[in-house]
Amino acid sequence: MPTILQQSFSVPFRYPVAFTENLFAGSQTLFVDTFPEGQLARVFFVLDSGVVAHHPGLISQIKTYVAAHSSRLALVAEPMVVTGGEACKNEPEAYQQVVEATHTFGIDRHSYLIALGGGALLDMVGFAAAISHRGIRLIRIPTTVLSQNDSAVGVKNSINAFGKKNYLGTFTPPFAVLNDFTFLESLEDRDWSSGISEAIKVALIKDLDFFDWLEKEGPALARRELEPMKEHIIRSAKHHMAHIAGADPFEFGSSRPLDFGHWAAHKLEKLSQFRIRHGEAVAIGIALDSAYSYLQGRIEEADLLRIFNLFRTLGLSLYAPELQEEALLQGLKEFQEHLGGRLTIMLLEKLGKGVEVHEMDQQLIVKAMHLLQHWEERGSIHG
Repeated sequence: MPTILQQSFSVPFRYPVAFTENLFAGSQTLFVDTFPEGQLARVFFVLDSGVVAHHPGLISQIKTYVAAHSSRLALVAEPMVVTGGEACKNEPEAYQQVVEATHTFGIDRHSYLIALGGGALLDMVGFAAAISHRGIRLIRIPTTVLSQNDSAVGVKNSINAFGKKNYLGTFTPPFAVLNDFTFLESLEDRDWSSGISEAIKVALIKDLDFFDWLEKEGPALARRELEPMKEHIIRSAKHHMAHIAGADPFEFGSSRPLDFGHWAAHKLEKLSQFRIRHGEAVAIGIALDSAYSYLQGRIEEADLLRIFNLFRTLGLSLYAPELQEEALLQGLKEFQEHLGGRLTIMLLEKLGKGVEVHEMDQQLIVKAMHLLQHWEERGSIHG
């Protein structure tokens, strides 16, 4: 007879997601107050090169801030600057460089890695932190719309491998997430607008009032007004946090409602060799699954046009030449593989409410793709 011992335990996770401006200004205490009192926090910064280029005084500002709080903070080494964007997730040398730094500078499980940059850099540094010493404490400082309203508040870390997005990764909660709205002001227009796609995603599947608000504030957001941008980020982050806390944070199942529109988006990014940025690809993916929902009779034409027109207001395209039949259907297959179970896709039952399906009609997917192309070329969904 076999001997079987059953093991069971639970571990609570808690981390703050804060929103502020001028995080490293002399009068700001949010950063230093993030760390436990009564002990010296050893910190190592990994900075996105794009952010450093737009904020040339950032490194000296960080050093000045740490020196001003030397009784509680200590830099273990000069801040590391690495190339941001998808490149840092595609090249193994990037995360290996961070891992090597943890060895060289004695960064242990009682130290802190501080990742400051866009979502791709946060993913990469988070992965390096998770695999070093089986988990070094990570503080995320997201600097883009996309990372502040979505990816940085979650528990995922990853890099790309074997030509597949996020193939290597971990589910490891951060120690803290510190959002600084000041960094948004230096974003390119396409990053400002495309980041809003993730908020549209969560509004469409969870919150009609939020979608109505985005529709109303769309022109102001397109004009780069900061106040509605702040509100939209906080509302979107709340939705993403609530989902993580109340559902399946480590994705043991195949249900991933917050990936609405993402099965096509991930494939499209790769097909374009990342010419199309994540938020732009998500906009197209959302439009595709919304068009599919319309063609299935789940939502009305007026609903579909509201979605399309919001993206148009924000200046986002809903079609790209890389969106071809064979590659798109291959993307669906890869997404099912990534889920590790049966196909589960989020569609729209109505605006503000999603519905999961476990199969998709390939001919209808292609028809939805052509509908997007027609909209992009003629501004209409009809032939």
